[in-house]
Amino acid sequence: MIIFGTKGYVHQMAMLMLLCGQCGNPAAHALRKRVTKFTLFFVPLFTVSSKYATQCTFCGAERRVEREEAERLQAQAAQGDPGAQGPGPHGGQQTYGQGPGGATRQQNPYQ
Repeated sequence: MIIFGTKGYVHQMAMLMLLCGQCGNPAAHALRKRVTKFTLFFVPLFTVSSKYATQCTFCGAERRVEREEAERLQAQAAQGDPGAQGPGPHGGQQTYGQGPGGATRQQNPYQ
């Protein structure tokens, strides 16, 4: 008998101060990496998928981000420079969840 499957892991990469695109509040956002690994006899062998997301600590809205953007946000958080988050409309805070034309592209797990 061979026992195999997958197991998921969540790693918190950074905490960022951003302006939420869902609720509009400047709040801390957790930058997280979700990794799924293939397991054989309960031993994780290799990574099947990796996904990155930010989650607002105020309203709980979650937004998927690409790997390149997640790495850029993590580097900015490591620098500790509050103005390094880009020239946003609210004093250097970047707005997340705004698509072209201001359309919101968000996933809220609490709806």
